[in-house]
Amino acid sequence: MTTVQIFLRAARNYYGVPVPRGQLARIPEDVARIVEELDPESGRGKGTFDNGLKGGIQLVDSPSAGKKIAEQILGHRPKTKQTTGNGLSVDKVYVAEVLMYDEEWYLAIAIDRENFRPAVIISKSGGMDIETVAKQTPDEIAEAMWTSSGHEASLGEALNKMHKLFISKDATLMKINPLVRHADTQSFTCLDAKFSFGDAAKPRQQELFAIRDRDSESGIHGLVYIQMDGSIGHVVNGAGLAMATNDAIAHHGGTSANLLDAGGQATTETMQKAFEIIRKDDRVNCILVNIYGGIIRCDMIAESIIGAAKKIGSFRMPLEDAHLGLHTEAEFGEAAKRAVELAGSDLS
Repeated sequence: MTTVQIFLRAARNYYGVPVPRGQLARIPEDVARIVEELDPESGRGKGTFDNGLKGGIQLVDSPSAGKKIAEQILGHRPKTKQTTGNGLSVDKVYVAEVLMYDEEWYLAIAIDRENFRPAVIISKSGGMDIETVAKQTPDEIAEAMWTSSGHEASLGEALNKMHKLFISKDATLMKINPLVRHADTQSFTCLDAKFSFGDAAKPRQQELFAIRDRDSESGIHGLVYIQMDGSIGHVVNGAGLAMATNDAIAHHGGTSANLLDAGGQATTETMQKAFEIIRKDDRVNCILVNIYGGIIRCDMIAESIIGAAKKIGSFRMPLEDAHLGLHTEAEFGEAAKRAVELAGSDLS
């Protein structure tokens, strides 16, 4: 699970880590209101949206400009160096105040799995070009950073606070990019963050796990859900079978909308939730159900499909199953082929 919102709130309120003021917004009108409250003065971030907008971080100088930019971001899909496929649709934006600074640095704390302790990475080459630095001149990330006693003291103070936050929240990754330096005060501010946690932290971090998107919602019910960029949803039991199903769909010319692993302990309730999660994705126009019968009962899967249809309404897409009788195919490959055909037909 990853959330910038939790990082910013915890960093500012409980650990004294300097971060900009800001609020989360889901509609353009809220963006305009927040911009007005923050009293803006003036994009950082490379990348292109599917509508041609350049950059996922935009500077605006008025509420109306903020609303206009939000209309170009919300509901659209950004593409960056980290994006796979068509990218994910943006359903919310974070609106923050503009701060003046002199340098962009990069700071990350991650788990060193060989030495079983946190490891720190710091680079003066932060900001939107950090991917290029890491690829072309990685030595710049490893170089010593102390250039003055002022830098050492202020950076050490900020790092100490962020380390406490990292440990107390059971984080697996804390990436600050950029960590900006203010020359006049020799101080640092975290402008953007990635904050990640493993599932093992759930019993101790209820607040963190209360904020969930569709991917993490599945974890509540013992499901593993990974969103992809295609149109064919699939429900399977087992990670290996999930990857094989994805490969079979691709082999026949289709693209998967998700990987959803129900595992070997699935129940009628969790399977209904699986179909409910997939059905929320408007891109899905066919669902391939591929269940290994030696692990869970296939009659329970059938009952789950019926129960899901009763609970959330009739399926608007066909279901292709290798075992049940809904567009039945006796062979796995033929089931994947049929799913691809259905996804591209008028039936979908």
